Amino acid sequence: MPAAQAAAAAPAEEGRSMFRTVAQSIGIFLLIQGGMKYLMPQAQKAPAAANPAQPGAVAPSTQSGGNVVIPAWENRPKSLEPGVEWNPVPRAVAPMWPAGVEMDIAMYISASVAMPPLKSMPKESLLIEEKNFKFGDYKENREIHTEFAVPKEVQQNATLLAHFYVAQSGSVLDPTQPGYDTGKAYHFIRPLSQYQIKKKNVKTRNLLSDMPERDIQETEEEKNAPKVIASYYHPNFTISLIPETGTLQYANMHPGPRRHITIDASGARDATGQHSWYYPITFTNTFWQLKKHMIELNETVTTLPLNVKLNNLAYWKYNMLAAVDENLNANARAAQAGQSTPGGGDGSEMEMFKEILIDSNSYLLAITAVVSVFHMIFEMLAFKNDVQHWRKKKDNVGTSVRTILANVFMQAVIFLYLIDNNENTSYMILFGQGMGMAIEAWKITKSVNVRIRQTAPGSLLPYTIVFEDKHVLSDTEKKTEEYDAIAFKYLYMVAVPLLIAYAIYSLMYETHKSWYSFIITTLVGSVYAYGFLMMVPALYINYRLQSVAHMPGRAMTYKFLNTFIDDLFAFTIKMPTLHRLATLRDDVIFFVYLFQTWKYKVDYNRVNEFGQGGDDEEVEEKDANKPLAAHPDGDKSLKVPDAGKVEKIENEKAQATATGSQKKGGATKRK
Repeated sequence: MPAAQAAAAAPAEEGRSMFRTVAQSIGIFLLIQGGMKYLMPQAQKAPAAANPAQPGAVAPSTQSGGNVVIPAWENRPKSLEPGVEWNPVPRAVAPMWPAGVEMDIAMYISASVAMPPLKSMPKESLLIEEKNFKFGDYKENREIHTEFAVPKEVQQNATLLAHFYVAQSGSVLDPTQPGYDTGKAYHFIRPLSQYQIKKKNVKTRNLLSDMPERDIQETEEEKNAPKVIASYYHPNFTISLIPETGTLQYANMHPGPRRHITIDASGARDATGQHSWYYPITFTNTFWQLKKHMIELNETVTTLPLNVKLNNLAYWKYNMLAAVDENLNANARAAQAGQSTPGGGDGSEMEMFKEILIDSNSYLLAITAVVSVFHMIFEMLAFKNDVQHWRKKKDNVGTSVRTILANVFMQAVIFLYLIDNNENTSYMILFGQGMGMAIEAWKITKSVNVRIRQTAPGSLLPYTIVFEDKHVLSDTEKKTEEYDAIAFKYLYMVAVPLLIAYAIYSLMYETHKSWYSFIITTLVGSVYAYGFLMMVPALYINYRLQSVAHMPGRAMTYKFLNTFIDDLFAFTIKMPTLHRLATLRDDVIFFVYLFQTWKYKVDYNRVNEFGQGGDDEEVEEKDANKPLAAHPDGDKSLKVPDAGKVEKIENEKAQATATGSQKKGGATKRK
């Protein structure tokens, strides 16, 4: 396996792998959402006038929640039809307020769910007071920037709550005041703080120093201590009103979008008792909040900032953001509870993806999303062609067995590093790394025989692993083995001093958890930095053999195409400049390979000088495996022919036998 794959799995490039996975998942989600939008029936708009002459009339509804017609809020029936029951959870809901109405919005903060009369609330608890906000006008964009004193209860781990009061302009906001109309005003609560597990800082030390201090050593009690949960606050969020939503199948909605819907407080239902109405959806959008920007709430935090945007948002955007945000929060809650989550991660991949969306250029991200799909396709094709090439390979011409062994070692080092340093590494990443290691090990069995032999008397170990040739090597295979040894001789002269120098630097100036962690970290750092050297022996063998016919051309092309995509990811994700330059190393190897391919021409449609490749091999294999077929005239032999036909058939058989013998003799002569 070329160094491009080993470097791609290194820790500094692990973020790219996670980004590709998340980008592909988001792309598939958007594709499904778009297909649902055009193929599935849309939410039915509430009628402007539902036949005022019959205000209680509704279309028959079904248990599955089919299309229903709910009368306008102003024409709601005063009583239910005889014999029907009032459903506490409505199946379908229709909007109460039309688009274009102006609204007053106020937000108070408190640590209590129960609210006293608003006039008795402290003035500093009123953080938002917006008048005449036009519902449905997408040009309405307001911003609120303020600060507030943190309530003492919140400093002592209580939840910081936001009480929203929304009413049509001029209506009473306070539910405790006379004149309050539930048809023109509503109240709901949203939490502004959230509980999360505090990230545990891994204690490290310099391994060359004297005995570590007590506060540096991690005791067994600290290792087995339960997870600490703290309250966190983010100062930025958006309040979005969602117009043009129409009639919604409330009982069948996704939990994310549904939790932002406030049902009519009066408990009114249509004539069937199954359907109701809802206030304008007020979406407190926290999707773009990043954990690294959150503030831990404790007694030392006395004041907090608040930055709020107020606007109108399209329904499809709201539906997507609310659903994804709810899924991410559910995964985070499951991870905090110690339960397994899809992929085995804790949501850090999506956190990184959101950070990339915020900090990167939108056009570059669009290109990256498109090429992510190509990266996945190229990876599959490279895997397929690589395995297919090695399955048909009959000799060791051009094969660097030492390179394969080195690749197995590097893959194992990276696998151990992922286990040692990333507790929340996705199982998908670990599975992919393990599969790559298994394929490289399989290549060894295709090149040589792996045997366990008894050692000579006096050896430390009674048995040892020996690599034996599968057959008597040809002259070309012997040359390949000789060139491989020469290439690795010079490779050791370059790589070993670099590895020793890096290990000394890391030991002197860096901190580690243990000696084992130091060894794994040093090795994986060397693999990441110098992994591309593993392709040099293959290029050297190509040069000495003056041929690239033994190389898996298609698989190599797909793998190197992925290195260019990795370059794009390197310039998309924030990282040091030296690391960006390091991603160009595989491109140099690729251009050398391209030059060799141009210089040593190969016709892949024919069997090459090493007896490999060609389409004839596949055709012969297919013909050999083709089942025998009966003669088309076989059934005719079941009939009883007359004497003349029997004589004619016997003559045809004799003539066919003679012709076959002539063909066989002629073929033998040509051979």
